[in-house]
Amino acid sequence: MTCTVEHLCIVTDAGSFHAKKWTPQNPSSSVPMVLLHDSLGCVDLWHHFPLTLAERLSLCVIAYDRLGFGRSSPRKELPSIRFIEEEATDYFPWVKRHFSLEDYILFGHSVGGAMAVNIAARDKGCVAVITEASQAFVEDRTVAGIKAAQKAFQEPGQMDRLKKWHGDKGEWVFRAWTDIWLSSAFSGWSLDACMGEVTCPVLAIHGENDEYGSTAFPEFIAHKAKGISEMAILNNCGHIPHKEKPEEVVNKVELFLNKNAVT
Repeated sequence: MTCTVEHLCIVTDAGSFHAKKWTPQNPSSSVPMVLLHDSLGCVDLWHHFPLTLAERLSLCVIAYDRLGFGRSSPRKELPSIRFIEEEATDYFPWVKRHFSLEDYILFGHSVGGAMAVNIAARDKGCVAVITEASQAFVEDRTVAGIKAAQKAFQEPGQMDRLKKWHGDKGEWVFRAWTDIWLSSAFSGWSLDACMGEVTCPVLAIHGENDEYGSTAFPEFIAHKAKGISEMAILNNCGHIPHKEKPEEVVNKVELFLNKNAVT
């Protein structure tokens, strides 16, 4: 199957978002899937995964760089401790408006999964949510994993890895992750307040060896969602299932969407 690939610019009052859209030649569904990246991520770091999803699921896939990430506009101030909720209330509505989204599916990796849950809690246009390695609250393992990464990035050349994808915004991206997640003000954050408002089907995917969170996270998401929900724990898998186990992730997403007649 061939896909048309478009690079797009979403202009907002806060700055511009870079977005990319993969459209199959003859999609079997009019319902698109929107991808939300992780704390150090961007559109380009999804690599081949969006194309694989578009081809296998035969639907349009959209990914965008959050403000301050990838090819989107830079930000001067670090995000607030409410940045996860603010993605749902302040920024995603621009994406929805730009693409004229009515019914849509969300796929969020890591903190992008928490953002997807917050969007679904507020917008019934979201007909399904897939969280992948998503945090549900701040766990000791989360803090330990971020502290280990913070130490590793002090080594020479490590910050260049982020600059490759985020340019001059690389250091801001790193601080937006570590400074917020390790702050005492953020330690009480959780998805508890919004889970009961998520009524669409939810699939929580998680690697059993995820260095940033235990399986308590997908259990929390699946058990507290108000509608149909399930979780999938992947064996011998860490924090990036779509990179480590892409075939297994796509298979589970396809089965989940078909079973719940989402598309």
